[in-house]
Amino acid sequence: MILYPAIDLKDGQAVRLVRGEMEQATVFNDDPAAQAMAFVQAGCEWLHLVDLNGAFAGTPVNAAPVEAILKATDTPAQLGGGIRDMATIEAWIDKGLARVILGTVAVENPDLVREAARAFPGKIAVGIDARNGRVATKGWAEETNVMVTDLAKSFEDAGVAAIIYTDINRDGAMQGPNIEATADLARAVTIPVIASGGVSSLQDLILLRDTGVISGAISGRALYDGAIDLGAALKALAS
Repeated sequence: MILYPAIDLKDGQAVRLVRGEMEQATVFNDDPAAQAMAFVQAGCEWLHLVDLNGAFAGTPVNAAPVEAILKATDTPAQLGGGIRDMATIEAWIDKGLARVILGTVAVENPDLVREAARAFPGKIAVGIDARNGRVATKGWAEETNVMVTDLAKSFEDAGVAAIIYTDINRDGAMQGPNIEATADLARAVTIPVIASGGVSSLQDLILLRDTGVISGAISGRALYDGAIDLGAALKALAS
């Protein structure tokens, strides 16, 4: 199982939110590229980047720090937040991004996800963010009546590289991930599922891995707070 250290970008800084509330942002590093390098030096295989301002604005806002991260390291990175058209997808892939995460647009314009997955095989992921089993969009500000499993299943034949499933109620709250719901989703689809939200200890990572069906996990706050030692976690997951 791959561990993805998260760098959430707000106003050019690396921050963490609690349950997606922009006003509850804690700044962990004002140099996101330096933070990325610290994760890379600890041995991570991937980086998970989120443009928080972009998710609300519907267009990329933190492009400069993302580009600085891509220039600083060759480690593959995936990015979500405000990416809602083919031109933006293409531009990011041209700049060296390994994977683009489509969230809001997966609900509002699923044809774009299919078109992008055809155009860029292996480089498109779907971000499904949910509150109580229902998908939320636009930086989690809007809740829909779409059920998580229904949305995931609708992309079974689209060729997407992964589904990133976030339980909003757990995100940044250090209460542990929703292992049951994530594993249920992973069993319901053939697309690899990456767990996000609430990963707060090495034990959480081991429990996710031991489901046998979850392909990756994203952690942010626990790495910044020191609740998870990245090097030790990577070593444990590799064994």
